[in-house]
Amino acid sequence: MEPGSSPLTTHVLDTASGLPAQGLWLRLSRLEDHGQQWTELRKSYTDPDGRCPGLLLPGQMKVGTYKLSFDTEGYWQKRGQESFYPYVEVVFTVTNETHKFHVPLLLSPWSYTTYRGS
Repeated sequence: MEPGSSPLTTHVLDTASGLPAQGLWLRLSRLEDHGQQWTELRKSYTDPDGRCPGLLLPGQMKVGTYKLSFDTEGYWQKRGQESFYPYVEVVFTVTNETHKFHVPLLLSPWSYTTYRGS
């Protein structure tokens, strides 16, 4: 899938090394059943540039609440690094399914930051 065609993308940067976080496993879920159940939509991992471009196909985005779950413990263990957060979950709300959403994650062993990118 072309990176520009997906309505949802993410990009993870390892701020401890100053490099993209390659090979970070992640999962995308959507809250269903009137807010009672998370439904897994996709499992993937970041590419050599720290990106995971095709999380949803065009037309798959619906109004609702989504969650990106990042396996940060696995990422740091592969690098021989202790870390404080075993995983990071970023929950966000989509109110207009025609918009594109970019959810970056800045990651270190001891902290993380996220924001709505463009």
